[in-house]
Amino acid sequence: MSVKVEAVPCLEDNYLWLLKDGPTGAIGICDPGEAGPAIAAVEAAGGTLDAIFLTHHHGDHINGVEELRARYPQARVIGGKPDLHRLPKLDEAVGEGDEVVFGAARATVMHLPGHTTGHIAFHFAADHFLLCGDIVFALGCGRPLEAGGMEALYKSFKRLAKLPPNTRFCCGHEYTETNARFALTIEPENKALRAEAEAAAALRAAGRPTVPTTLAQELSGNPYFRARDLAEFTARREAKNHFR
Repeated sequence: MSVKVEAVPCLEDNYLWLLKDGPTGAIGICDPGEAGPAIAAVEAAGGTLDAIFLTHHHGDHINGVEELRARYPQARVIGGKPDLHRLPKLDEAVGEGDEVVFGAARATVMHLPGHTTGHIAFHFAADHFLLCGDIVFALGCGRPLEAGGMEALYKSFKRLAKLPPNTRFCCGHEYTETNARFALTIEPENKALRAEAEAAAALRAAGRPTVPTTLAQELSGNPYFRARDLAEFTARREAKNHFR
């Protein structure tokens, strides 16, 4: 594996992601909702930032970009063409199927609408991980916030389900415990789901992230991957909106 990826907590329950390419030492940050934790992670990793990856336009994923750009002017800011009008200034505007070079590695861009219309993800296939922003969470999915979002989100999940089972989902938030409680109301006898809920509780008790998760885990317990059709997917997402 060339690129190592690590969750860095920021804001209330966000994660930004630190990437480091082994052969070249290139350092990247994905979805910096604030600059301070990103800067601390970059300095600990080697002190030079080469790339900033953006999955979508929400402030809790982009608000640290300008401070990072000022501190590391050589860093390329990479984001989706569909969101050019509402992202920080991009050095690379990318869309479905484009390749992004990072050190000795390459990521393929996936356009995965649903949470927002312009949401993208970066698939590092050789390193088995996906920078997936807010489209999918451990045992959950993003909230559809824009026109056509529910159907788009369902279609994005169908695409995600076709990735290799060992693909790690590098999610944008720490929502796993709440998602697990909701998922257990749908499948209370699901042993894999219950095991994942217990593991998540233990990780949080130890102060550790519950992500990345893997597609294999999600196929076993995530109620949205396990929905039989759009109607069931929609009913589950709408029920989650009212779950406490």
